[in-house]
Amino acid sequence: MAQSSNFTAVILGASGGIGSALARRLHKRKGCLILAGRDREKLGPLTRELGCEVAVCDPTQVDEVEGLLKKAAKDYGSVEAIANCVGTLLLKPVHLTTWEEWQETLRINLGSAFATVRSGVKVMSRTGGSIVLCSTAASLMGIANHEAIAAAKGGINGLVLSAAATYASKGIRVNAVAPGMTRTPLTERLTSNEALRKGSEAMHALGRIGEPDEVAAALEFFMAPENNWVTGQILAVDGGLSSLAPRRT
Repeated sequence: MAQSSNFTAVILGASGGIGSALARRLHKRKGCLILAGRDREKLGPLTRELGCEVAVCDPTQVDEVEGLLKKAAKDYGSVEAIANCVGTLLLKPVHLTTWEEWQETLRINLGSAFATVRSGVKVMSRTGGSIVLCSTAASLMGIANHEAIAAAKGGINGLVLSAAATYASKGIRVNAVAPGMTRTPLTERLTSNEALRKGSEAMHALGRIGEPDEVAAALEFFMAPENNWVTGQILAVDGGLSSLAPRRT
């Protein structure tokens, strides 16, 4: 894999399953890696493992995200890549979803994505770079009981396409990955239940759920400078969930 000595990357939500897998991948590249999240203690084990810089930042607060990215650009000269790996999982039909749950789902998922793009394009306006967000396969198809999270992540899809068009002239690429069910701490309640896990596996054409590193590989692809002719894409990393009929046994 090609490496760049001036490659500076920031991961928001670095302590999660996908964020930490991405951190391990990017750590293999020469340059600077900044791991950001709301809880320094949760970032501790990964920071000690990789020896990377850590930053406490609430990704839903645009001022905090902007401050983090401006500091990174000042300290290291530029920021080449930003990944937002922040997310929640709310599985409820819309009539049982409270207004507070809806607002929280929007705030954490779409709000943090908007803050990332808004702040990211400011620090990349002269140098260009890559911004990558996390959507979901549920925003590309209809899955029961996913109304809130599908709507929030569907907003991310629209944000990606519009921002990619707006900032292409500045050399800023904006993309997203849309995972299917992936084995992470966020989905542990589902993946640790044999009946629920098997039900999810049956929905995926490849007959299994995903692993964090498989999603992280797609995120790294979008962030990598050698792939700088790719923008405005929403890549389903979902075992065929959003595009293929379920496996017949």
